[in-house]
Amino acid sequence: MTPAALRRLCLRQPDAVEEFPFGPETSVFKVDGKMFALAQLQRKPLKVSVKCEPELGEQLRGTYAEIEPGYHLNKRHWLTITCGGEAQDELVRELIAGSYDLVAAAARR
Repeated sequence: MTPAALRRLCLRQPDAVEEFPFGPETSVFKVDGKMFALAQLQRKPLKVSVKCEPELGEQLRGTYAEIEPGYHLNKRHWLTITCGGEAQDELVRELIAGSYDLVAAAARR
């Protein structure tokens, strides 16, 4: 997963926007004003944080060394994924889409 591909993937979600509330180095992707992903796209290795159901997050953290509790986020509900390891691009795509779905559904209630 390249930084450009990650950015395109996040912005491909319906009504998604990119903002920089934490400074120009951190892309925050939001839907309806709520964050569903964030990444420092210039950082190596590339990492992305996404929201996740707690049970799934626990399972993923136990399965993949590249998936950790969310960095500076609620560790129960957020994951930080290091791209390029055993956590394949398809899994990253699924987790971003799942995060978007969780956040969009909650924001639209």
